[in-house]
Amino acid sequence: MPQAAPAKLNDWLAYIEQQHTQAIELGLDRLFVVKAALKQVQTCPVITVGGTNGKGSTCAMLEAILTAAGYRVGLYTSPHLLHYNERVRINGKPASDQALCAAFAKVEQARADVPLTYFEFGTLGAWEAFAAAGLDVIILEVGLGGRLDAVNIYEPDCAIVTGIDLDHMDFLGDTREKIAFEKAGIFRTGKPAICGDFHAPHTLVEYAEAIGADLQLIGRDFGYETQLETRQWLWWGRGPESNVTKRGGLAHPALRGSRQLGNASVVLAALDTLHDRLPLSMAEIRLGLAVVELPGRFQTLPGRPVTVLDVAHNPQAARVLADNLLDQGFFGITWAVCGMLRDKDMTGVIAALKGRIERWLPCTLSGPRGASSTQLAQCLQAAGESVEAEFDTVMAAYAYAQEKAAENDRIVVFGSFLTVADVLEARSPAAHTGSQGS
Repeated sequence: MPQAAPAKLNDWLAYIEQQHTQAIELGLDRLFVVKAALKQVQTCPVITVGGTNGKGSTCAMLEAILTAAGYRVGLYTSPHLLHYNERVRINGKPASDQALCAAFAKVEQARADVPLTYFEFGTLGAWEAFAAAGLDVIILEVGLGGRLDAVNIYEPDCAIVTGIDLDHMDFLGDTREKIAFEKAGIFRTGKPAICGDFHAPHTLVEYAEAIGADLQLIGRDFGYETQLETRQWLWWGRGPESNVTKRGGLAHPALRGSRQLGNASVVLAALDTLHDRLPLSMAEIRLGLAVVELPGRFQTLPGRPVTVLDVAHNPQAARVLADNLLDQGFFGITWAVCGMLRDKDMTGVIAALKGRIERWLPCTLSGPRGASSTQLAQCLQAAGESVEAEFDTVMAAYAYAQEKAAENDRIVVFGSFLTVADVLEARSPAAHTGSQGS
């Protein structure tokens, strides 16, 4: 414990960042020691959500539906956009500074001299905040991978893996098969294991079978059908005695993008497995899907020209962004304000968006992991894309786009949580707290 416990959340966060020499150190041994010292126990169902892309949308829909049903819900996600409190949501709202400070003080006292990374400290703290709130269900989003991620010290009653693609390859491996194995590490023997990847790697399937998890694959065990004539959709899944259960007349989720039906199907499959403990009506499911919100996922800001914010930072997410841009309709010129971290697959992201962007505005992201505008520009030029101009900051690029774009043009801000956060912050009077982002 510091000589005087920090009184403010920002002071706690600054202190926590200094408690480990590495930003990321995968492994659970240290966490189990501190968890035991805290005497943390599970008193309600836990849903753990992993995957390369789609985790945020899946968690948001789970939270919205369960909240609509009147359950007291805790949701832990990362990274955040503007405020650390976004990572720890209780009953649909960010946790208060007071609740987080109290939770961090407990973790600090219990850990003694055990070093914890920023994410590990935050994960244990989130659980303390949830325990104090007396919840009915907890949703945990995996930070990186799954098998060795901090949230995996808790036992999921249902585990979800969404899409699987190449990302964080330095830690997880350089193939989808290796990455899928790491993500499957959140599955448990005898417990529901839901996978939303239409081409699930064999390593995930084999791992689930080897440990005896109750694996459900999208397209095999559950899925969806669109109903164009009514602009609705139908979910189908496992029913009793090997029959198929169907739930029709569903409105599209409030989250934008055609891929959200896949995420919504995963959500319904997961909730169906927990029906005995968390019963839901169709009215509650419809309401949750209708009101769900998630900033930074194909988020369209009001005004002209249209501004689209998307945290897409790997090729799979960029392909989804490209599809969504195509589905959005006609615009004159699409301007791209793009800032990325240098450890991301910049070339793959650019290739995924080929033909969707007319004016590229690469910008530098600050911090040790940030790629420079010159590095991005070099990747763009190597891919045959022309660069309109380079910028030292996200906001300089965004201001240029706003000045040059015509009323019927479109501005897309993407490439990182940090890139999107800068634009959101500019439109909000609130202060920004570092997002430790992707």
